[in-house]
Amino acid sequence: MHAPRPAPTRQSVSAAINRIRHSPRRAKLTALTTFVAVLVSLVSLTGSWSLADLRAYDYLSIIGRPGLSNDGPIIVAIDEPSMSEIGSQWPWPRALHARLIEALRTDGARAIAMDVIFAEPAADPQNDKALAAVLGPDVVLAGDQTLIETRQADQFVRTEPLPLFTATGAKVGIASVNLSGDGTLRQIPSYADGFAVTLATVAGMNLEPPQRQTLIQTFGPARTYPTVSYYQALDPENFLPEGTFRDRVVIVGLSLQNAPSIADGGVDAFATSDTVFSRGLVAGAEIQATIYDNLVHGLAIKIAGTPVSLTAILLAALAAALVVFKATSWRTFGYGAFALALIFLASYGLMRFGHLFVSPLGPGLAFLGVAVGQAGIDYAEERRRRREITRAFSQYLSPALVERLAQDPSQLKLGGERRTLTILFCDVRGFTTIAEDMKDDPEELTTLVNRLLTPLSEAVLNQGGTIDKYIGDCLMAFWNAPLDDPDHALHAVAAARDMLAALARVNAELEAEARAAGRQAKMIRIGIGINTGECVVGNMGSARRFDYSALGDAVNLASRLEGASKDYGIPLLLGERTAAVVVGDFPVVEIDRITVKGRSMISPVFTLAEGASEAALARHLAYIEAKYRDAGSIDAAQFDELKSTLPSLEPYYERERERVAAMRRNPTTDQPV
Repeated sequence: MHAPRPAPTRQSVSAAINRIRHSPRRAKLTALTTFVAVLVSLVSLTGSWSLADLRAYDYLSIIGRPGLSNDGPIIVAIDEPSMSEIGSQWPWPRALHARLIEALRTDGARAIAMDVIFAEPAADPQNDKALAAVLGPDVVLAGDQTLIETRQADQFVRTEPLPLFTATGAKVGIASVNLSGDGTLRQIPSYADGFAVTLATVAGMNLEPPQRQTLIQTFGPARTYPTVSYYQALDPENFLPEGTFRDRVVIVGLSLQNAPSIADGGVDAFATSDTVFSRGLVAGAEIQATIYDNLVHGLAIKIAGTPVSLTAILLAALAAALVVFKATSWRTFGYGAFALALIFLASYGLMRFGHLFVSPLGPGLAFLGVAVGQAGIDYAEERRRRREITRAFSQYLSPALVERLAQDPSQLKLGGERRTLTILFCDVRGFTTIAEDMKDDPEELTTLVNRLLTPLSEAVLNQGGTIDKYIGDCLMAFWNAPLDDPDHALHAVAAARDMLAALARVNAELEAEARAAGRQAKMIRIGIGINTGECVVGNMGSARRFDYSALGDAVNLASRLEGASKDYGIPLLLGERTAAVVVGDFPVVEIDRITVKGRSMISPVFTLAEGASEAALARHLAYIEAKYRDAGSIDAAQFDELKSTLPSLEPYYERERERVAAMRRNPTTDQPV
């Protein structure tokens, strides 16, 4: 006979109920939390959502903002009263600007910034001479910088004042600004020679270059800064209190006395975070003053990167999961309101005291999504859960088996970690032609590829690199993963030099073999691109098959540099960050600034100048500066001198000679940088 089954006690029944209720809940809550976090993360990466985040910044940034400093900039406004008093239409004679600069300087101005671009000669040359005569190192003139994108090419256009005005020491600052997708000016331009940066330098400030993705902290609507009319500044003794400009920074520019509205628009006037409430635009001169104070006093707000924003979304989703972990009830709404308030307070605190903006919208939506979603699931499952509990107690399950079935099966987690890597791409030039010539002998082609890739791979491994993959005749490698390598950029460049030396040996062997066989040798050429930057490295692929690999924009740029090396006739190209690291150990020279396919940013391109003397490097640097300044003015004979001093760059100089010649044949055609 079987022993009778013991009757369940209240404690065992309660434990069973909890196991049945909580185990499915954990799995579903985990799935819901993951789904909401991923969905909100993806939505937060869209352009429309980014504008919503920026609008949230508008509202938060005007709460408890700092006031203006007592020694901040003064605006000299080219406004309606001045036009009436001067009695001349804009633009005014430049001799009048000369009078203004002299008056400001006499009154003790520390630095003067003219937010006006003097790029074209005046109708009367005497006006230009008069202005040039008063300019000096204490004056900043405005320039413009624009990237024109077309389907045919991306063109980088830079407009600067006439050389006549900068010859006496006046500085040039780029006054261009970048608007958000909704037409609002929020971001500080990242130009190293920006208008406000240059003005601060002239005023004696030692500033770091502006960081990318930083937001402006505004101080108020239009006319928040102390402003005087242009005609008053021309004669401060009669119109202004004594010492108005003494030891102050002065910005001169268009500034309508009655701030234009959004509907009316305005000349050199922009919507800012304050426009949300004031509905008025802010003059460009006052914008530059705001940027100046942000940089000088460290008030700019850094936009949190994507990893930080996604982490905040995940944490908010997890916090919501903890709130509804056991059950949902009317208290859930109170907890939710309290949590949303904390999210907005945390965002405000980070912005105001940490100068870091983490948008509260994504985390707030993630919290609501999990909390409200779980409340809906709980309501729908309440009656079904009662039936499951009744049915479950009709069966006997040991606690150990229940616990085992409740656990999720273990699986390999795909993904990786963020690291700074140096990536190298190497590709055989003309491999398609080589393969076509050897199409009848695939074994010999395979032998040739292996014969070439073997020394190239050894060069990588000898320098501590990781070979990511072979893609036909292309090799990809990287440094600083999986093992740390503090000198990863140096080792990557050293590996590239070893690869070129190995290629020379292989070509010498092929030439000797061809000569012995009485046939013409086929010389092999390679192109190498190296770049350093932030990447994600780890196991990439599917659950069944994966590779240890690296992904990121830095990887893409390294690949593009390898492809671009063919166009320049140079076997090795380096990215800007790599060149900056290795310049102390290798002779590095800049050759161009390009926009590679798939990227909108201008990318400086460098290469090695092996065996170059200091004089040769200086001559090349002078050529590069002339190229960026005015490529059409370069004398073609200079290229012969450059080739004689740097023979390793001879193909590059020939390419540049042809480009300059093409510009002269068709001077109306804009040449992309």
